[in-house]
Amino acid sequence: MRIGFIGLGLMGEPMCYNIIKKHDDAVYVFDIDEEKTALLERSGGIGCQNARETALNSDVIITVVPRSEHSLSVYSEIEPVMDETKICIDMSTIDPEASEKIYHMLKAHGTPFLDAPIVKSRDAAWLGDVGIYVGGDFEVYKQIKPVLQYMGRSIMHMGEHGKGLMMKICHNALVAQIQNGVNETLALALKEGIDIDKFSAAISYGGGQNSYYDSKQMALRYKDYTTQFSVSNMAKDLEICHNLVSQMHVHMPGLEVAREVYHEAMAAGDGGKDFCSTIEIVIRNQEKN
Repeated sequence: MRIGFIGLGLMGEPMCYNIIKKHDDAVYVFDIDEEKTALLERSGGIGCQNARETALNSDVIITVVPRSEHSLSVYSEIEPVMDETKICIDMSTIDPEASEKIYHMLKAHGTPFLDAPIVKSRDAAWLGDVGIYVGGDFEVYKQIKPVLQYMGRSIMHMGEHGKGLMMKICHNALVAQIQNGVNETLALALKEGIDIDKFSAAISYGGGQNSYYDSKQMALRYKDYTTQFSVSNMAKDLEICHNLVSQMHVHMPGLEVAREVYHEAMAAGDGGKDFCSTIEIVIRNQEKN
């Protein structure tokens, strides 16, 4: 089984690296940044000049790109070489409408398509330990699950096409709201003279302990905003969720509070920083009041 991997960015690079090291057949790689393609070539991948060449040579095509327009562009490019012998897996987090367009585009060629967005951080991706939510035909899922297991140990089939993507959107909306709760309460504690070490210890004594803070307390303590998951990506995911709930006429006030923080962070030029850096926005807003 030849695998093609398109999109070698923050998460795609370590995910593809794990496939190259664990798979016993060819892995074709492509990114619009030639240096990223070359980097994975040095790790054992076979570099391609474009997405179409990658797909043409592959039995399973995996895409991990930043936004809906990028996924649509990639699948429009590779559509002419699609047929019933290939399987496509989009592991990007994109607008469900865009994913639906891709699904029908490929269905016309008899090509199975799974949405399989990922959760966890870049560090987890290097360890081959991302979480993966899969939507699509269950028999196709069973067929390609060993490939997904190169990249992650926590893999769940959520249901028909689109359900993996919906779960990822719910997950990130929840994380952003947990994060904003941490930001607000930590900022309040700091303002009242409780240092971050005492705050961390005290939180661990009760029901406020949570995995987000457990994973980020050292980064917050030292203001280390090295990107594991960017402000820009979380802001994008919250916009997807906002648009969905608007269409569904669902009321999610906590989502809107978190979304406003991300609007401010993007306006401040913080899009490239890790998403835990949004505590600076919350502290700044508290100081204004």
